[in-house]
Amino acid sequence: MNRASRRPLWIAGLLATALLVMLILALAGTPAISPARLLDPAFTGSADGRIFWQLRLPRVLLGFLAGAALAIGGMVFQAMFRNPLATPFTLGVSTGASFGAAVAVKLGLVTGLLGFSSVSLFAFLGAALTVGVIYLLATVKREFSTEVMLLAGVALSFLFSSAILLVQYLSDFTGSYQMVRWLMGDLNAVGFERPLQLAAVLLPGALVVRWLCLDLNLILVGDDFARSRGVDVRRVRLVLFGVVSLLTGVVVSFCGPIGFIGMMVPHILRLLLGAEHRWLFWGSLLGGGVFLACCDWVARGLIFPAEMPVGIITALLGGPFFLWLLIRGRSSRYFM
Repeated sequence: MNRASRRPLWIAGLLATALLVMLILALAGTPAISPARLLDPAFTGSADGRIFWQLRLPRVLLGFLAGAALAIGGMVFQAMFRNPLATPFTLGVSTGASFGAAVAVKLGLVTGLLGFSSVSLFAFLGAALTVGVIYLLATVKREFSTEVMLLAGVALSFLFSSAILLVQYLSDFTGSYQMVRWLMGDLNAVGFERPLQLAAVLLPGALVVRWLCLDLNLILVGDDFARSRGVDVRRVRLVLFGVVSLLTGVVVSFCGPIGFIGMMVPHILRLLLGAEHRWLFWGSLLGGGVFLACCDWVARGLIFPAEMPVGIITALLGGPFFLWLLIRGRSSRYFM
């Protein structure tokens, strides 16, 4: 059985694993909840029921949705740049969002809008500002240049990182601690409001990416080849860039900058499923969601009763993986 014929089995296995893992993660913890109790009519009103429905399950869902969005973004950018190290975070979107959040903390803003906190709103505005600047720089010569976009993203990332340090330096101890804590990543959720808000953005964005997966396959072969097959390369790249940047900005505004998900998950799944993005899309969505939910579960229990930020766990895993990619070297076969 070749790799192409195994793809449906991999996706079915990932789907079954995702559902099972999400249930286990919501039940596991202190106190542990027996699966049989879910069938008890009195469970919902009990203390364990409130923990399950108001704390654990919303947090697992938020982690799954955030991980799925970041993995899809990594899949798209790795294909667009033909580079396994490329992620939306490479373009400075997360750093711009972090700067916006730091400004909100420094100003002491507490009033939100439409159910979103001021920190989340300013983080999204920072991400949107970064995307807008990168787009203007990339299209300054009326051509959508991925090289210019990448260099602009790196430059803006350094610029916003310096600005964040300046805001921290000018803040008091409490404000500085809040900034540092937010920059480590956080999946806290009480109730289903935040997961539903994230799902409202993720679902249409994911559908657009899935719709353009065939065009992405052709672009991966080469721009000239894609144009010969009737693909508007500039339009496809522009749409994918906008959608992925939007997804990343929303995730960062909700959960903080959680790194390496968009690099590790698509890379591993591309090795398993191949570079056919119509299958890789589903693998990245399911694999990224499960991976981040599991990392958050580890972060919750590793130093119990205290809680470790999930960004630390992903960085501890992603750092060695990044070095492994550098040592292994890039191969054109990776994208075939």
